[in-house]
Amino acid sequence: MHVQFNSDSSVMGTENVAERIETRVREKLSRFEDRLTRLEIHVQDENAKRGGADDKNCTIEARPSGGAPLSASARAGDVDAAAAQAADKLVSLLDTHFGKADRRR
Repeated sequence: MHVQFNSDSSVMGTENVAERIETRVREKLSRFEDRLTRLEIHVQDENAKRGGADDKNCTIEARPSGGAPLSASARAGDVDAAAAQAADKLVSLLDTHFGKADRRR
């Protein structure tokens, strides 16, 4: 499974953000690894230097083998929390997606 990480410049100012988030998302989605071809993780700080509550956004798009992409988004006060929440939502979507596919077989 290939992972692509995208962010705006204000998020990349923190230390090891891409590596840290990618590791956490891979852990949460590890049971689906053989069924996904690609993950795209997008993080952004919507207010940048202005600050504000829950202004960090994370969207994760998963591409199942032979299927349409699925995505989940979350907002939080920091990018790690937003990524964790988006990964949890994506796990739920993938459970539903693959559960339906398995029942059809």
